[in-house]
Amino acid sequence: MELIEPAADRHRAWLEFRDEWAGEQMHGTGVSADYDVSTPDGFAAWVAYLRRQSDASVPVAEGRVHADYWWIAEGDEILGAITLRHRLNDFLAEAGGHIGYGVRPSARRRGRAGWALGQVLQRAKERGLDRVMISCEDGNVGSARTIERNGGVLEDVRDTVLGRTRRYWITL
Repeated sequence: MELIEPAADRHRAWLEFRDEWAGEQMHGTGVSADYDVSTPDGFAAWVAYLRRQSDASVPVAEGRVHADYWWIAEGDEILGAITLRHRLNDFLAEAGGHIGYGVRPSARRRGRAGWALGQVLQRAKERGLDRVMISCEDGNVGSARTIERNGGVLEDVRDTVLGRTRRYWITL
């Protein structure tokens, strides 16, 4: 497995990844209704948008923060996605966190999310963060275990705009 930056030449692999989710929210992908990722041009524009999000010299839209995006890949297949947000705004502090991730249904329960989270925690430390907040749905036992195995300490469980949310902190 490897973390790769989003790339326009992975369109077919992305569509296979996306289609497997069957309406489930694709955490960590940065997917946006502003881009028609089903077309090559729309997909390329979306990938360019994701890559711009990491550039601190480029302003981000209101309500957004700068972020780094990666895809969890194995060979030509995209297994998941993970995002490192550079800081927390009010919404992220309440519900979203510094890191968001998701693994396609057929690739779950094999340690891929835990591996990717460990990789991104190291990158967060290199970026100068000394601790990060990560959240998951209260009923998502797999994600809660992944966060806890990577050092997550539960701060609380609260009702947020995303629903009942478990909020964890990881000291780097």
